[in-house]
Amino acid sequence: MYRVALNVAIQHLRGRKKRSEDVSISSDLQELAMPPSHSEELEENIGKLHYAIRQLNDVEKAIVMLYLEEKQYEEIAEIIGITQNYVRVKMNRIKEKLRKTLKPEPHGT
Repeated sequence: MYRVALNVAIQHLRGRKKRSEDVSISSDLQELAMPPSHSEELEENIGKLHYAIRQLNDVEKAIVMLYLEEKQYEEIAEIIGITQNYVRVKMNRIKEKLRKTLKPEPHGT
């Protein structure tokens, strides 16, 4: 578990400098391109996604964060210390968990 945390932290720090410039520019452009109602909806959806990710266990969170950083399954497997095939299996299971967490509850009629 220590190795996972260490590797994720290192990867995060390496990418932070590159992403910080890109994120600020792209965020500004997105806000200009979207009417305020879409921007608020986007913020709400991002908040829901963050909540859903917090419900995952530590290994699943690490896999999701690396996936969101656009790492290939091979890289994720090397960082986490599992096989590439198991990363694919875990990612499919994680996506299903997130879908269930994010799925709107049916309204009672």
